[in-house]
Amino acid sequence: MTNLNISTFGNQTLSEIIKEVKLFSKFKIKYYDDLISCTEEANNQGQLSIFFVNKLNKDHYSKIEKINFPIIQIIQDPKLKNVLSGELIENLSTPFNILDLEKKIILLLAKFEFIKSSLINLNEYIVNKNERKIKKNNLELQLTEKEINFLVLFANNKKPLTKDYILKNVWNYSSESDTHTVETHVHRLRKKILEKFGDNNFIKNNNNGYYI
Repeated sequence: MTNLNISTFGNQTLSEIIKEVKLFSKFKIKYYDDLISCTEEANNQGQLSIFFVNKLNKDHYSKIEKINFPIIQIIQDPKLKNVLSGELIENLSTPFNILDLEKKIILLLAKFEFIKSSLINLNEYIVNKNERKIKKNNLELQLTEKEINFLVLFANNKKPLTKDYILKNVWNYSSESDTHTVETHVHRLRKKILEKFGDNNFIKNNNNGYYI
């Protein structure tokens, strides 16, 4: 785990108690009075947040527009368990065992690291290797395993890629293979990207090869 910072909001007293527990001494825990500041910091730093949810502050959480960080909701009332939901959100009801909190933190941070490692920035797009999707703004496109491997190859190389290099690293074909696999693949992927994102300049090529 690369980030051991935890931001908290909703109950400063409980936050301070957790902070004093020896079990959490490896974490730097910071309490925020302002939820927006807390979420901005968490989004920017990719750090875990603990939100203490009760009837009085539950409406604050509806103001959160973007969640790209792991969250543990400690919920006072079971009826409030759906205040926030998502792949990186875990719930814990009060009263709770401190060991359960530690377990959720460790598992959620590990899950977050795994998800981060699966995301690749490719110009204006985000490629998700695990889900086999490419995303831009609010649009996403499902891809095949070969298409994902093809895009990962471009993400790992800044120079144009030759047909022979692509054949060897995506299809494990030798440079002597007489095949139009690359050309066909590029044509199909270009068509998909154009239809979904309106981008007719996604995969380019010159005398040195293909590039994005």
